[in-house]
Amino acid sequence: MGNCTQKLTTSTSLSPAMENNNSPTNAAEHNQKIDPRNYDDVLSVAASIREQVGEDVARADLGIICGSGLGPIGDTVQDATILPYSKIPGFPTTHVVGHKGNMIFGKLGGKKVVCLQGRFHPYEHNMDLALCTLPVRVMHQLGIKIMIVSNAAGGINAVLRHGDLMLIKDHIFLPALAGFSPLVGCNDPRFGARFVSVHDAYDKQLRQLAIDVGRRSDMTLYEGVYVMSGGPQYESPAEVSLFKTVGADALGMSTCHEVTVARQCGIKVLGFSLITNIANLDADASVEVSHEEVMDIAQQAGERASRFVSDIITEITL
Repeated sequence: MGNCTQKLTTSTSLSPAMENNNSPTNAAEHNQKIDPRNYDDVLSVAASIREQVGEDVARADLGIICGSGLGPIGDTVQDATILPYSKIPGFPTTHVVGHKGNMIFGKLGGKKVVCLQGRFHPYEHNMDLALCTLPVRVMHQLGIKIMIVSNAAGGINAVLRHGDLMLIKDHIFLPALAGFSPLVGCNDPRFGARFVSVHDAYDKQLRQLAIDVGRRSDMTLYEGVYVMSGGPQYESPAEVSLFKTVGADALGMSTCHEVTVARQCGIKVLGFSLITNIANLDADASVEVSHEEVMDIAQQAGERASRFVSDIITEITL
């Protein structure tokens, strides 16, 4: 099983959101047919964003996908400009409770950032992983060099407890192993290498920086392997046992597709899992896991995780 490294030592208010415009023209633009496997369509989405928020505002160095556990970080962005997903042509919508559905531009830790408040899970969109990773390709067009991702996850490794933060060292991307890769059909060489190496999916230097920041702030931090299943059902005890056997420390239903596309784009990645439930290994012991439980733990630990990530961003050298 993956090794978990135990304890490594032992606001600014938002600017007003962009005015909500539900005019027929805007609705038509959002419903515009966009093919996420067409490079020129990706360029057109990025161009629309620049037109709406301004060229200088849209340009960012660092992207953040505010999954469960990093939701509060979007509310700390300085000089924020908020663009709802509903105003971005071809952007899918998010239907999961706790995912707001905004793209936020501004500054954090002295860096120009773009935050995605709400991600797109494949189970929401007919397992169209190219569509679900469209925001990553768009952020690449807006200039990001580094992406930080977070998720809510079930703990498999026995040392993990509710509210723990696990630094992702590697992943097991089950949908892709079954043929559901976000790279399928993206054959335009402008997307990047067709055969993408993910041996260094989670950047070693960024992970070391996170470890150093955690040590100085006395943050209990673990390091391990994350496994992504398709969902939306939670895993059976037999499936959890399988994941444990092949080396997973935590499991969830997101992140790996985003990281894979980021690597094709040449974006460095830092990833975290917030442990919101403990995965059950015993089929004879009934354990009811609910989305409400996951959200409760994420809310309790989110402020702490967001402060930690903000400290990391402050120390990142671009």
